[in-house]
Amino acid sequence: MSNASFKPTLGLADATMIVAGSMIGSGIFIVSADITRNVGSAGWLIAVWVITGIMTLIAALSYGELSAMFPKAGGQYVYLKEAYNPLVGFLYGWSFFAVIQTGTIAAVGVAFSKFLAYLVPELGNNYLLHDFGIIKIYSGQLVAIFIIVLLTYVNSRGVKEGKVIQTIFTTAKLLALIGLIVFGFVLVKDSHWAENWKTGFTAVQDFGKKDAAGALQPTAWMGIAGSALMGAIAAAMVGSIFSSDAWNNVTFIAGEMKNPKRNIGLSLFFGTLIVTAIYVAANLMYLNVLSLNDIAFAKDDRVAVAAANKIFPAFGTTLIAVLIMVSTFGCNNGLILAGARVYYTMALDGLFFKKAGTLNKNSVPQWALWAQCVVASILCLSGKYGDLLDMISFVVVIFYILTIIGIFILRKKMPNAERPYKAFGYPVLPIVYILMGSVFCVLLAIYKPQYTWPGLIIVLIGIPLYYIAVANNKKVA
Repeated sequence: MSNASFKPTLGLADATMIVAGSMIGSGIFIVSADITRNVGSAGWLIAVWVITGIMTLIAALSYGELSAMFPKAGGQYVYLKEAYNPLVGFLYGWSFFAVIQTGTIAAVGVAFSKFLAYLVPELGNNYLLHDFGIIKIYSGQLVAIFIIVLLTYVNSRGVKEGKVIQTIFTTAKLLALIGLIVFGFVLVKDSHWAENWKTGFTAVQDFGKKDAAGALQPTAWMGIAGSALMGAIAAAMVGSIFSSDAWNNVTFIAGEMKNPKRNIGLSLFFGTLIVTAIYVAANLMYLNVLSLNDIAFAKDDRVAVAAANKIFPAFGTTLIAVLIMVSTFGCNNGLILAGARVYYTMALDGLFFKKAGTLNKNSVPQWALWAQCVVASILCLSGKYGDLLDMISFVVVIFYILTIIGIFILRKKMPNAERPYKAFGYPVLPIVYILMGSVFCVLLAIYKPQYTWPGLIIVLIGIPLYYIAVANNKKVA
């Protein structure tokens, strides 16, 4: 192992930018279409985002205690290992490497190329370069891989380089999103606000069908209530949870934070609060600018494009394309920067490739960064990252629940441990999250099983891998 160590160069503002920047990718511009098709009313569209925002804020406030107790690289992997055992920590780390982080990096990279295609169609996901039979290569996939490789290289040069990109791109997208929201209320000529809010909380579901061109078309809407409504909300929240995920990435880079015991908890709170407010405001803007039908059946689910074309008829599409490119570029930088620190910590525990546990001359885990890059690039080429992320939303929330239960376990297990910050609202708010997350997972398992069991299989594959790693360690010893 290398004797080099992480350099604490990130302050509170940098950490807050990593939280906000990692959260805001492409989801807020797209997933409201699917949410609306699931719940079918203005009230429930906003409620889904508010519920997700409350869950995210509670989780972030709860993680503050853990980040202050264990202010070192690895974040959630370390918390699970300390609260439970190395196996539970490994299962999270394995899932993180196989799908959670790498799949998100791939999805965000492909989203970048999808919107670049508005400006340069030859660089999009519909431009076929070569058909190898078992796999088809589209230019958009190569663009996504290029962005991932570029950002991996930049982050291998040192954390300061990654920090500069994160601050610039996150500031730009926050200002642009706020501007879009304001203009959506000020400039739009025909407001749909009153018309949309007549639907209130009367939930309906669509029977949208795809036309010959593959675009969703509304056919009929039918009122839903009771268990069907609960299932629809759970299905809708897959999108909002994906859009709000990655807030915990800042915990992975604790080793490079100044005063991590204070700054990680504060950055989690400020970052998630800012993004939650912007997400809810963006959806209120959609309801002002577009009819409910236009939100639900926006072409290719590009709700933000449809809204921008109403606000800025001459250049709305181009504006959103550039905004999403800025957003996804900054988002992927944060994901790439933070993710490699988990594999580094696993390697130090003898549970990952040994080379991942070394730092280069710039004090960053270069080998781990490139390993992450390779897996994310393979997922880009496979085209299966979208399916994987649907499957993994369930698993992500299960790990969040386990981590927050870990606060209760560690209070019993380590009663005298230093806790510079204690979970806000303990024990009530952590219990609220555990209940909300559990209800989401149970409803998803009942009503959308295709979103649940494949993700669990990915996690369970980690069990034999863990025992193989342990056995190899014993041989080396």
